[in-house]
Formats: sequence, C-alpha cells, structure tokens
Amino acid sequence: MSWQTYVDSNLLGTGKIAKAAILGQQGGVWAQSAGYELSPEEQAAIVAAFSDPTNAQGNGVRAQGVKFMTIKADDRSVYGKKLADGIICVKTTQAVLVAEYVTPTTPGEATKIVEELGDYLLSVGF
Repeated sequence: MSWQTYVDSNLLGTGKIAKAAILGQQGGVWAQSAGYELSPEEQAAIVAAFSDPTNAQGNGVRAQGVKFMTIKADDRSVYGKKLADGIICVKTTQAVLVAEYVTPTTPGEATKIVEELGDYLLSVGF
C-alpha cells in the first residue's frame, strides 16, 4: 500500500480527519492531503517534539502557521488544541503521522483513528 493511501483511506477516509500528512523521521513528507503544506521548520519541530516533549508542552505545536496548545506530549504522541479543533501527532518506527480534526469531530474520535494507524504501522515495522 502506498503512503498516500494511508492518508486518503485510513485518515481522511474516516470522515473524522480534516487534514493529514505522514512525515519521515529523517525528513521529508511521505504523503499529505491536498493543500496541506507543512513548512520544513514545522516538520522538523513536530519530529523533534518526541525527543523533547517538555519543549512541545511549553511552546505548542505549529502546522500551516497555526499554533496549537499542547495538551499531551511524550515520546509516542503529541496532542494539541485550538478552540474546538485539534492536532494529533503519532510517532512510529520510521514516520510521524500528523492529523488535524475540526468540530464536530471530538478529540477522542480523532485520537483513536490516528493511534490505531500508528499501532498498525509499528506492527509492520514502519
């Protein structure tokens, strides 16, 4: 399966995720939804957040110029909120899943989708 299929089917295809990307931990965008452009600085900061969760908690997470207040950050997951919308970033062995959701999707619905895809990718070595 191509990386784009994971974005299109497993994330956007659920109807609960509005925008998504899969970033390589060594850099680069492996796949993304149409029009979802993360700057190189935003990509690097998201990947770095897993190595330094306290920095992510103190400074938030940025995607497409929007700052999300970090509500959870550890070496596996980073969650952020902006009003009722949010961002979920999940680290796998080689990649980072980045997904944004908007109201009426709840944080729990979006988190379940992204975390389950992360679990699957970990189980197959990615």
